[in-house]
Amino acid sequence: MTVAIEMGQTTAGAAATLDLEELLATRLLVQGNSGSGKSHLLRRLLEQSAPWVQQAIIDPEGDFVTLAERFGHLVIDAEDHTERGLQVAGERARIHRVSTVLNLEGLDAENQMRRAAAFLGGLFDVARDHWYPMLVVVDEAQLFAPAVAGEVSDEARKLSLSAMTNLMCRGRKRGLAGIVATQRLAKLAKNVAAEASNFLMGRTFLDIDMARAADLLGMERRQADAFRDLERGQFIALGPALSRRPLALRIGPTETKPRNATPRLMPLPEATLEDARAVVLAAPPPEPVRAPRRTVAPDLLGQLMAAKSAAAALEPAAEAPEQPQLSAEQIAERRERMDKILAAVMAQPDAGFQAIGVLYQEFGVRCRIEGLAAAVPDLTEFRRMLTRARAGLGSADMADNDEWQDVMLRASILPEDMQGLFLMIARAAKEGWPCPSDATLARAYGSRSLRRARRLLTYIEEQGLIVCQLDGAGRRIVTLVELAWATAPGDPDADEAPVEECSDVPA
Repeated sequence: MTVAIEMGQTTAGAAATLDLEELLATRLLVQGNSGSGKSHLLRRLLEQSAPWVQQAIIDPEGDFVTLAERFGHLVIDAEDHTERGLQVAGERARIHRVSTVLNLEGLDAENQMRRAAAFLGGLFDVARDHWYPMLVVVDEAQLFAPAVAGEVSDEARKLSLSAMTNLMCRGRKRGLAGIVATQRLAKLAKNVAAEASNFLMGRTFLDIDMARAADLLGMERRQADAFRDLERGQFIALGPALSRRPLALRIGPTETKPRNATPRLMPLPEATLEDARAVVLAAPPPEPVRAPRRTVAPDLLGQLMAAKSAAAALEPAAEAPEQPQLSAEQIAERRERMDKILAAVMAQPDAGFQAIGVLYQEFGVRCRIEGLAAAVPDLTEFRRMLTRARAGLGSADMADNDEWQDVMLRASILPEDMQGLFLMIARAAKEGWPCPSDATLARAYGSRSLRRARRLLTYIEEQGLIVCQLDGAGRRIVTLVELAWATAPGDPDADEAPVEECSDVPA
């Protein structure tokens, strides 16, 4: 079935249409400076396609919540939900085919990125039976897929960029059609922008953005100045869902309006205040005392924590009992039990590719079931445990072992997500096992890309921690600098093998 959406009119007065079915297969990129009409364009597209396809809008400014009254979208206020709750909400919205608006208004940049990543992850990770066609619109996409690191944490940036990359690069087979809008192409990550096959370019003034827009549309550089002359609501379109040649069009009117209208000039009041100083600089009123917001625990871990807090509140006030001192044998036993729990978590299908927050929640629940609630580590310590577990090392291997403490010190100069690879290689070198294959290293990093595994190995070598060599048969040997540990020759193209099985392979 072919559905043609009327976006507006061309400069010649003809109807400018968009092939919705083709858009679902090819994705769309919208670019234009602030005030060029991007949000109006997205609103027109969403209104025209609402009767035909499910929609999800990532809305950082709360502009699209007005779609709910006219078209029945479910508005999800992100500040009222945890990341885990939003991930589940994304899954359920996909399963039940409910169009949604994720309202991120009121959150800072980092929390916007985290919650948007969680929601997009829920849309992306749903079971194959529910891969229904869906438009996923991300306004101000440069906030969620920045080209360079900003003031947010690396973890939040990686989570958000990964979710956006999955949407644009791998979403098509899952029925997800990404539509991203940005003020500046130079601020948007290239691997996100490059996956779009349809383009709507609006008014822009910076040379770098005009040149890049002209390149994407197949225009000559001397024609790039045309983007300066576009009026508000005018765009140049190109792509299989729009036009095979660059086509200038003007976006038509919309049925709904944004909550935040464009500022208009207003006359100043004619009457002047007799005592402006007394009115403007009067003492501020006392701040109202706000009652704490009541929230619902969104998951099993939250319910356990809420129940524990409620029980503590009902008990009479008393001094906290002193924690009993554990013997060395008890500490070792506890470490061993927690290592087994972590191994069980890592043994689940696709555990190597799940977000650390999901793994931490699963680990915490299992520890409580085993009666180790008081021993659950914080997220920072869990990261270290996970790094060691992916390298096949337990807490007992690291405790009171000077050699491994030295290895951990060397690993600390690497980014946190690469330390597990270095520990895996160090373990293989210490035991004289074959060098791990690219597939094994990729899984330890949480990726399926063999090329990325090779790049990471090259990066570690550039830091002066290892030396990689190939023998006459093309097998890889890795030597740890200054420690004189070297792996046995290993085939870099071999299939993935768990680290625990390496000891069974003859050197």
